[in-house]
Amino acid sequence: MKGFLRRFAFRGGSAQEQPGNRIATGEKWIIYWNEYSSDTYLYGSEVIYHARDDVEFYNELMPPGTVIKQWYSRTYYQMQRIEPALPMIDGEGEYRLRVHIDCPEGERWLIQLVFYDKYDAEAGRIAIREPVAYFQCPLRTYSYRMQLMNGGMTRFHFHFIEIQEIEHETDEAFEETV
Repeated sequence: MKGFLRRFAFRGGSAQEQPGNRIATGEKWIIYWNEYSSDTYLYGSEVIYHARDDVEFYNELMPPGTVIKQWYSRTYYQMQRIEPALPMIDGEGEYRLRVHIDCPEGERWLIQLVFYDKYDAEAGRIAIREPVAYFQCPLRTYSYRMQLMNGGMTRFHFHFIEIQEIEHETDEAFEETV
């Protein structure tokens, strides 16, 4: 799979939403909630699969900080019986993450990206709280996982998460393409 997972550069612990000369013209990957439930918080949860891009989750007793769902860039098929759901990225590129989750007003979700080196030691992590964020991963990144966490919510509709590579262009180059 051309252009699959291998990029990211660390920005001191959090993703940043910054406008500028960023043009999202690179490859785009859509991550859906799959029906494989071993990586889903199911204790007291009600999960309803309406469609591929519409999963309803409800749990009133789940404490904040709980990992609700995880996706991986690298898996051990013999052990987990799932394929990687995340694209391969590298430490030299920049990416835009768009989160499409509907939850009641006053309730919050949190996306956490955890990066690992080739020895499975943690190389960094980024917390994302906004629907659109830009990030890079540590240069040592060999694999990563994305975690949807409870930031104080009891119900939500998950649609999808979009990761897109960002290509930088100068203002002159942008005007030439228009």
